Amino acid sequence: MKIVEYYSHLNGLEFLPVHKPHLCKEIKDVISEVDANQCRTKVSKEKTMKGKLLFSPIGMNGAFKCLLRAREWEEKRARYWVTRNEKLIRKTLAMSPKEQKREIEAAGEEAISSYNQTDFVKERVAVEVQFGKFRCL
Repeated sequence: MKIVEYYSHLNGLEFLPVHKPHLCKEIKDVISEVDANQCRTKVSKEKTMKGKLLFSPIGMNGAFKCLLRAREWEEKRARYWVTRNEKLIRKTLAMSPKEQKREIEAAGEEAISSYNQTDFVKERVAVEVQFGKFRCL
């Protein structure tokens, strides 16, 4: 694959090459190593493209996962409890999940389990791999 556009979330594009050049290089290396044509395995069911081979988002994610995990990038998942009461959520924000649940339930509210997941993290740098509709250039 190759990079054709950038989106710099929170100025990450400006930060990485200066402060974490080795991670910037790893990310670019992984992108260049992904062979998108090997991921062209999804058969379209859409009326206008019926039977045409498309890029499989599952296959593309798998390729990134394999290459990034080999470089010690790991998935991170943070679990926590929320409720419909915004004031109570703010109060419990800094607590451990166990304390959050106890505090919410003690207030007579329903504790709702939730989590935040990031695809790949290394040295506090996060990479999220996501695909939507795309076209061949």
